[in-house]
Amino acid sequence: MNATIAPAGETGAADGLAVWIAPARTALLVIDMQVDFASPEGVLGGYGVDLSTVGPALAKAQNLVDAARQAGVAVVFIGLQTSAEQDSPAWKERMRRQGGDPDQDSALCRVGTNGAAFVGPQPAPGELVIAKTRYSGFFGTDLDAELRRRGLDTIVACGLTTECCVDCTVRDAFHLDYHVFVARDASAAYETDLHEGALKSLELNCAILVDSAQVVSAWAEAA
Repeated sequence: MNATIAPAGETGAADGLAVWIAPARTALLVIDMQVDFASPEGVLGGYGVDLSTVGPALAKAQNLVDAARQAGVAVVFIGLQTSAEQDSPAWKERMRRQGGDPDQDSALCRVGTNGAAFVGPQPAPGELVIAKTRYSGFFGTDLDAELRRRGLDTIVACGLTTECCVDCTVRDAFHLDYHVFVARDASAAYETDLHEGALKSLELNCAILVDSAQVVSAWAEAA
């Protein structure tokens, strides 16, 4: 995970970050930055989960969203939207076997509740919003079709949490033959070792890691 991308332009005009994530080919995916995952008023905050890693990631994600909009990059918000009717029996049985309360533990980002609302960056009118019921933004959604329809073959991903929904979405994107970049400082896990471990695994197998400032700089060139 010590490898880094050279700043935009430093690897040559034909092969730099600004070309790899050019606005005409790229979507910024903002994953699960929602009240239940990111706010003290949400479910996890109510459980006492340490959210100290989340605020900095939200701020970096906002920088990415602002830069993307200025450069004409497609911005896609992906959020968990659950209901008791759509809860996975396998998920709930796993929770039961681990000694949890499946009904209570499944009740994250329920449709129509404040917990499902986005926190930090907010969708602008006309931007694509994808509601999902599993970890990956591609599973059971039209995300792939929408990206293809727009002629996009590259994604820059950020969001919550690095080892879970970011990881699953990034891996599915790679399996679908997208070029994948992960903004490491605009993503977060609740534990630093989980964040770092997930990034290391993603970098090893399916993604290129970048800092949000590098992405902002590359899109500023385009803008």
